[in-house]
Amino acid sequence: MKRTHLVLLLIMNLCWAGVYSAYKVIGKSLPGEGVTGSIVTLRFGLAGLCLLVAWPWLPGPAPRGRGLAVSGLMGFIAFLLGQRLQVYGNHIGSAGNSAVLMGLEPLVTSVAAGLFLREHIGPRRLAGFALGLCGVALLNGVWRADFRWTSLNASMIFISSFLCEAAYSVLGKPVAANASAMKMVAISLLVGTAANLAIDGPSTVAAARELPLGSWGLLLFLAIVCTALGYSLWFMVIRDCPINVAALTIFAQSVFGVILAALWLHERLHWGHFAGSLAIAAGLMVGLSRQIHS
Repeated sequence: MKRTHLVLLLIMNLCWAGVYSAYKVIGKSLPGEGVTGSIVTLRFGLAGLCLLVAWPWLPGPAPRGRGLAVSGLMGFIAFLLGQRLQVYGNHIGSAGNSAVLMGLEPLVTSVAAGLFLREHIGPRRLAGFALGLCGVALLNGVWRADFRWTSLNASMIFISSFLCEAAYSVLGKPVAANASAMKMVAISLLVGTAANLAIDGPSTVAAARELPLGSWGLLLFLAIVCTALGYSLWFMVIRDCPINVAALTIFAQSVFGVILAALWLHERLHWGHFAGSLAIAAGLMVGLSRQIHS
């Protein structure tokens, strides 16, 4: 992985970590029913619209043939099913809990890449994953007598969305190798948005009318930075390196997410967050050693 790619991914993971806190804030401005569908449709619809407007200036050829079909399928999997599961799990849980659960995503994604793309996970990366998972356990306070997930149902719903995220990366990497990553992401976003609008278009329009200016600002940030730019960056990185190398950086989201949830939503911190952060930092250093170049 290029050093600049590592820095950009860490910055993007900081942005992604704030997504779950932003969902909680936006959700307070929406009616109780339909919150999940409205947030998903608005965020990814705006992202798809931005990339559609910028299409003439996006570099590289558009996916064709099988690549085009796969791009559309990715939209259904990630932006219809996966994100609805993730947003709903976050809505009925806590933002800090959701951010900690994100620590399991790199493992799920790396295993999927190993199974379907035959990517090898070396011993250093295995050690990095082990340290990262230990860090996630510490962040979640597993030593406490009252340890429990915020909600078992919320946690399982949230974790199931990782299968969709893993499929998005595994399906998209071969397509991005021969076509523009940004155009591939644009197609998948537009297909996913069309499907979302078919499900809850009227309720989304009604909900959008109730959003205050601050919530629109958050949605634009989620759409442009976290989605249009973030997903495109992800595929540009994994086009040049194994998915399991890039996936290690996702552990940083757990650290960033807990901090943001504490500062933004005033969720409580404990000493395990500090110990867990150190374990995750050690995991990144071990797992990414000999993988970074200029």
